[in-house]
Amino acid sequence: MTTTRFAPSPTGYIHVGNLRTALMNYLIARKAGGTFILRIDDTDPVRSKEEYVDAIKQDLEWLGLHWDKVERQSERLDQYAEAADKLREMGRFYEAFETPTELDLKRKKQLNMGKPPVYDRAALNLSADEREALRAERGNGVWRFKLDHERIEWNDGVLGDISIDAASVSDPVLIRGDGQVLYTIASVVDDTEMGVTNVVRGSDHVTNTATQIQIIKALGGTCPDFAHHSLLTGPQGEALSKRLGTLALRDLREAGVQPFALLSLMARLGSSDPVELRADMSELVDGFDIERFGAAPTKFDVQDLYPLTAHYLQTLPLADVADTVANVGVPAELAEDFWLMARGNITTLKDLGGWWELCRDGAEPMIDDDDRAFIAEAMALLPEGPLDGDTWGTWTKAVKEATGRKGKGLFMPLRKALTGQERGPEMATLLPLLQVIRAKG
Repeated sequence: MTTTRFAPSPTGYIHVGNLRTALMNYLIARKAGGTFILRIDDTDPVRSKEEYVDAIKQDLEWLGLHWDKVERQSERLDQYAEAADKLREMGRFYEAFETPTELDLKRKKQLNMGKPPVYDRAALNLSADEREALRAERGNGVWRFKLDHERIEWNDGVLGDISIDAASVSDPVLIRGDGQVLYTIASVVDDTEMGVTNVVRGSDHVTNTATQIQIIKALGGTCPDFAHHSLLTGPQGEALSKRLGTLALRDLREAGVQPFALLSLMARLGSSDPVELRADMSELVDGFDIERFGAAPTKFDVQDLYPLTAHYLQTLPLADVADTVANVGVPAELAEDFWLMARGNITTLKDLGGWWELCRDGAEPMIDDDDRAFIAEAMALLPEGPLDGDTWGTWTKAVKEATGRKGKGLFMPLRKALTGQERGPEMATLLPLLQVIRAKG
């Protein structure tokens, strides 16, 4: 059975880059009728916060990305310890004691000699007494996985055939000196024991994947199918790293972006398929194909979310937004007419308040000097009695006959006088909602 996972670290709020990974893994699982695991990577006890665990769940629920089960790496430390012991017994795990400064000097020396800046495995030559002395002097060392120096190859779901020479990569640190288990081994153990069949993540993990393939094989596991999606950039190709704080999902939600606007964009961005607004998760699932995504960096512009949000809102019936409409103060008896008037003239639901203020309080009229007499005559012709959808047509016909005005010269001055704006909703739908005018009628 197809099993995927999304493994965020609860050290901050998830942003659009995280969402891309979560969504792709979710869609693959759902398309295959498989399992989607939310795996909290909380092995760092200092930086991991429970508030961020809750926030991650809230963001995924807002988007409708419902997981089948939750796993927490902090509850699986025994399994990682067992894997580490197994690697030690195999001679594939060794302790190293270099300080960061010493490692940096080694890298600089290698670069000056034209060699790749990889760890030189000096720790493998330490005697038992030397290791004991270093441990007494510096504390516990880090534990590195000893790579087989051979080519590591796999067929990537996005990048195609990948081949990496393990000799060009440093033996990865899997356990820090303070005992913290790092992602590289924890993920391998989890993917193997949880039966993960497909792993989709960012292209910055390609080298990490190469080392994990060797660890998986050393532990007797089966390699999942890997796919590495491109990284997002800003609209001009700039790095998003400094802007991700403003692209957290909760910030987008607060700004009024609708879930399906975000999902529709992210499900196609970077693929050979055009972005199309979808309002149903099954449509996103059916139309998803990881192989249609390219390897080139993908430009993301947050402004693209707002036309999609506006388009989505135009499709909604009142029932889907009734609470929001009520919260801005619209009386229940006017709610349906108000929503039908406003929904085609808003970008986000935050814009509803402005339209209700116009309806409730009126607006400062925009009347050109040449139109003052015309407006006065027109207002005198406004029909008595309740206003409805036919009032605008009846009224403007009477004004046309009385003044001889027609076309833009007739309609624009009336719109500006009533709304203080040159454009907006159809006046036939707006006029009955203007409370000052209703009071006159």
